[in-house]
Parts: sequence; structure tokens; C-alpha cells
Amino acid sequence: MNQLPEYVAGVPNVSGNETQVKQTLTAGAGKVLFKDRGGVDFGAIRAATAIALHQHQPLIPAGGGDLGTATIIGNLQYMMEHQDIGDNHNAETFAWCYKRMGEFIPQLVGEGQSPRVMLEYSGTLLHGLRHMGRDDVIDALKTITSNPDYAWTTEWLGMPWGHAVAPSTPVQDYRLHVRAWQHHFAAIFGGEALERVRGFSPSEMALPNHPDVAYEFVKTLKDCGYQWVLVQEHTVEQPENGWHPQRPHLPHRLVCTNSRGETTSILAIVKTQGSDTKLVAQMQPWYEAKELNRLELADKSVPPLVTQIADGENGGVMMNEFPGKFMEVVRESSGSDAPLMNVSEYLEHLFTAGIRESDLPELQPLFHHKLRERMSPGDGPEKLEQAIKELKQSDHTFHMEGGSWTNDLSWVRGYENVLEPMDEVSALFNEKALEPGVSTDDHRYRNALFHLMSSQTSCYRYWGQGLWTDYGRELCRRTSEILNRDFG
Repeated sequence: MNQLPEYVAGVPNVSGNETQVKQTLTAGAGKVLFKDRGGVDFGAIRAATAIALHQHQPLIPAGGGDLGTATIIGNLQYMMEHQDIGDNHNAETFAWCYKRMGEFIPQLVGEGQSPRVMLEYSGTLLHGLRHMGRDDVIDALKTITSNPDYAWTTEWLGMPWGHAVAPSTPVQDYRLHVRAWQHHFAAIFGGEALERVRGFSPSEMALPNHPDVAYEFVKTLKDCGYQWVLVQEHTVEQPENGWHPQRPHLPHRLVCTNSRGETTSILAIVKTQGSDTKLVAQMQPWYEAKELNRLELADKSVPPLVTQIADGENGGVMMNEFPGKFMEVVRESSGSDAPLMNVSEYLEHLFTAGIRESDLPELQPLFHHKLRERMSPGDGPEKLEQAIKELKQSDHTFHMEGGSWTNDLSWVRGYENVLEPMDEVSALFNEKALEPGVSTDDHRYRNALFHLMSSQTSCYRYWGQGLWTDYGRELCRRTSEILNRDFG
């Protein structure tokens, strides 16, 4: 594809070249991209490990003293400029965490080692880094993304551009986030790099469990060219009995059926439970993999894959312990019978070995088994809502808020004062931009979309009521103002 500009009239390039982006993804879909470079003997290894680093900073209206007029800046920039507040003294360390894989990978490859890492960076973070002049971070990432000497080691995962949580973000907006991230990523790293983005990481590991929303979630991923999705172990269940996955170290198929009986599916890689940041920082998934042996799948012997994702910067253990431990494990695992692998590399080997997608066990979102006991697929939306109502009354554990990395945090309860403005501005964007068919290359559309997605970041519903919810409401207000002013 032709190189897209990273910015258009001062706005991140999040829309306008959808056809070109789709053509690039289609061209890359059938290519073998990873397995022939990694040097892994898939038939001989006992097990493998895949780790992913989740990196995110929101955009906030904090570039000035007045909330209503302050410039929208990245939270990292705010931390840099206010290091006397809270943990903001870690700002420069955070910036290094965003950059450091671009240093570690070349060093390890230069030693003759075989490192692997999966990276997931939000669009708001990538823009925030550019906006504050940290081109050094982007350049380091480009080295391991685009240089063929290193690109085989590094797999990027897609995500919603603004770090929106799927269960409580309007489905049409979530699709805009997914496409915008691909668009923005291609503008930064190029079309060849975009071809290699095959997996998707939902923000906060939040998987919708309302059947109609879950169906649209998977349909969005499939329509956007994704081949697999990362899911949290306790957010999915086996359809035959409602249990959590009994063989979490094998790929599965996430199958979602809506209330009208329509079904779609996508490959699912199960991230196991645990203290995520500590697990990855100390490379414990690899130590787990070392104790595993090959498994039977469709009458074939295959190595299990232990998969884990964590914040790449948060916490002292990740900031301080991860670098040394990652280096140590890469050096010990390279060439061993328990190597590091990335997920798409593993899947290429798996299917080359004769496993078919239909051989993989099925999963479905949490609580679908209970719903199936009260209704059948195709009974319609009214029957579904009645079943949901009955289950909420009879079962205190049942909910339709989706599942995420934590079971004690709701993305809905207590946040009505943020969700209502979000829903209102979403409806306004649909009315002013989507329904009239405004060109996605129109500056008005791109600017409004940028503000809409920024307002839907999960952070505004993570830290509780206070300044962060104020930020969320203010971004919604600005988006509404732009839509009413610029679209008439």
C-alpha cells in the first residue's frame, strides 16, 4: 500500500483510506509470515510460551489550567510536566518502558538468541508520544517492526484505538475504534507491518457476554481481518457444561450466536488467570511451560502454548525486574524444547502440522450456558431479554456486563454520569456523520471521530468518580460541540 500520512490537518490519520487498508489486510491474510524465520522445530518441542505487553496512556484535557479550554494531551506528557504529583516521578521510566523492547530485541538477536514478544499499544498512546515529541520511542519500535532482521521476533496485536471496553461501548463505535487503530498503525509503520497484525487484544480483557453484543464483537473482528483474539480464562466457558476451559493451553474457537440465531466464530487464545504484571515481569509463564508436555489434539501430538499479557510499564516489578528476567529467559529458552513463540507463529506451525480450525474445541462467552437453558438460538431479542431478566432475579452471580481481567470491577455500575454523555454523543455522531454518509476523508469527520474515540477510553471508568470522570464528560462535551458546530 502507499504510505499514508501519519497526520492530516493536525489530526491523527484514523480514517479516510479504509479501502486501501482493507486491501492490504486481504493481501496479507494468506501469507506465511512467521514460522519459517523463527527456527522452531515444532515437532520436537514440548511446549512454548507467548507473552504480550499492553501499553496505554489516555488523552486528557489537561494542557492548561481550565478544564473547558485545556489542550488535549497525553497523560504521559502530563506526568512529565507534573512530577511532584503522586507517582508521576516515574514518567521517564514509563517512556523507557514504551521504548525498551526496541533496544532489547536487537541486542538479543545480535547475540544469536531467539527472542519473542507481542506488543499492543493504544492509538491514544502512540499519538500522545508523537504530540510530546518522543519520536525516539516510535523510531525504536519501528526498528523491531519493519527491519527484517528483527520483525520476525515481534508481533503486534490490534486493539480499539481509544482503549474502549467492548461490553459497554456502542457496537458501531467499537467497530470505528478497531478500524481506526489499523488505519493509524499503517500510517506509522506501513502496510507491510499491518499485514502481520493478525491477533486482537480487547482492552481490559473485556469480552462482551450479552449474546447480541458478543456476536457483533466477533463479527467486527472478522470483518476487520483479524484471525484470532486473546480471551481471559474466566470470561469464557465450554458450551457443553458451562465450565471454564479445561485445556487452556490449546487454541480454541470462540463461537457466538445472537438472539436471531446468527453465528460467527474466531480463533481464541486463552490467557490464564493470575497476577498478570508479576507473572510476565518474572517470566513465570515460561517456567510453567517448562513443566508441560505435548498434548493430543485431533489424533496429533502438539505442544501446549502458555500465553500471558500484562501492562508493560505499571508497577515496580515490571519497571525493574522484567528487563533482566526477559534477557535471562530468552537466553535460556533459545534453541530449547520450551522456546518463546508468538501466537501467530504458533498457529502457522499448528495448521501446517495438519490441525484444522474445526479440530479446535469450542468456547462461548460467560453465562451463555445458563441462557441456553431458558431459550434457544433464534428465539429473538424479546425472549433473550426476558431470559436475562429472569436470571438476574434468580441468580446473584449472573450479569450481562461482560467479563474482564478483574471480577470486582464493573464498567457500568456507578458510572452513569459518564455513560449517559457517552451514549448521547455516540447517537449524535451517528446522526450527524454516519447516517448522512459524510466522507471518512472529510476533516470534519476525522476530527469528530478522534474526539469521540478519545472520550470512550476505559480510564474514565476505572479510577472511580472524580477528576477522571470529569475528563470523560469534558471530552464528550467537546465532541458534541464539534458535531453541532461543524455538521450543522
